[in-house]
Amino acid sequence: MSELHQRHRAVMPSWLSLYYDSPIEITGGKGARVTDADGRTYLDFFAGILTNMLGYDVAEVREAVERQIATGVVHTSTLYLLRGQVELAEKLARLSGIPDAKVFFTNSGTEANETALLLATCARGSDQVLAMRNSYHGRSFGTVAVTGNRGWKNSALSPLNVHYLHGTDRSAPAFRGMSDAAYIEACTADLRDVLATATAPDVSCLIAEPVQGVGGFTMPPPGLFAAYKEVLDEHGILFVSDEVQSGWGRTGTGFWGIDEHGVTPDAITFAKGLGNGFAIGGVIARGDLMDGLTTNGVSTFGGNPIATAAANATLDYVLDHDLLSHAAALAPLVGEVLDPLAGSAASVGAVRAKGLMFAVDMVDPATGADSPALASRVLEAARERGLLIGKGGLHGNVLRMAPPLTVDAEELREGMRILADAVGAVDAAAR
Repeated sequence: MSELHQRHRAVMPSWLSLYYDSPIEITGGKGARVTDADGRTYLDFFAGILTNMLGYDVAEVREAVERQIATGVVHTSTLYLLRGQVELAEKLARLSGIPDAKVFFTNSGTEANETALLLATCARGSDQVLAMRNSYHGRSFGTVAVTGNRGWKNSALSPLNVHYLHGTDRSAPAFRGMSDAAYIEACTADLRDVLATATAPDVSCLIAEPVQGVGGFTMPPPGLFAAYKEVLDEHGILFVSDEVQSGWGRTGTGFWGIDEHGVTPDAITFAKGLGNGFAIGGVIARGDLMDGLTTNGVSTFGGNPIATAAANATLDYVLDHDLLSHAAALAPLVGEVLDPLAGSAASVGAVRAKGLMFAVDMVDPATGADSPALASRVLEAARERGLLIGKGGLHGNVLRMAPPLTVDAEELREGMRILADAVGAVDAAAR
């Protein structure tokens, strides 16, 4: 065990997990590559959990932050006018598609989702919330309450009355083999049943990820949330789209993950990639919904001058370089590797991809049962070969990858070859 690892274990919580048997310290980065303390360089296909959206050492972002630091003002709080915050809010409001949108900035996705839940429950005067099975919305008391993944729920206590819906569980016995249309019909019928039998009439909102991040990049078929929203609108229930991982064009099918479903939510939450590593999150909501809180509110650090300088530069880069189209153009290269892998490796149960979000489910080749152990072995094997990837899923058996949106075709092909080699090696050893 390294000296730094020993120090980490002595002063950090035991539940703060680290990747790899011998955890690495990343000390440098450029573009889609990082370097560890031992001088080893890797392609990074997890990007700080989808946060270094443009990669590392991006001149436009670095220079914007340096210009702000040079003013001597790194913090004032929301009690004062913040030009960069207003400019960023104007861009986000326009990009959201939400009518008369207003924006509130936070420091993280957890805070953003807490804010959205506060807005919705206050607007509806109810603690009832609908959420999705296999979802993840954060690590705070309220966001844990609406998280539909037992591996991330530390407490049964909840400030909310939550009911969970279907939408990403196509492999469950009740839905196996269904077409998209039949599955959407079944899920929508279940939503109606939940509202008729399990809730009072004043449900506040549905909060949902268009692509479930921690859940292993699982996603509903296009159109499911449109069908859900028809039902929600009948009951006056608000819809919150959690875009912490699926926003900014990453899916290649729209600027927001929800775009594929053809609906405009009442609120969008965001974080992660917007600051390209600087801490920023927030909520975009209808003006009447955002203005509905009746008491005072501030954010000490949310949308601070440094974070918004980084975020404005990042968002401008995404738009100026049309990274949405870039993600869409690279998506077929992902399929060229993933699709054959699903048929050739007995330990690969399924593969999923949406733009530059893609995943591999590892299973026991003999039984077909989800295998977190094999996923961990592939994680190690990929690192040994020079590729950093992530892990997740309901049972911890999903390899998940989301390289920087600036990754080029050659880098993507290189990373996919390493992934295929790592999976192949682990698969051969497991048979």
